[in-house]
Amino acid sequence: MSKIISSIQESWHEFAVKSSWPTMTDLQKSTSLVIVGTIIFALVVFGMDKVISTVLEFIYKIFG
Repeated sequence: MSKIISSIQESWHEFAVKSSWPTMTDLQKSTSLVIVGTIIFALVVFGMDKVISTVLEFIYKIFG
């Protein structure tokens, strides 16, 4: 049981003392990058979906 408590205390010390936390500016930059990346990824998936559905509709009309 003492090993578990010791491990938790060491983890907390590393979390609270040894960790370096990003500044608000860094967080805002990272958040903006994630939002832009998510939008670009969503647009790429949307475009792929439209192309595939258009191709499949064309194939269904030919062989329909």
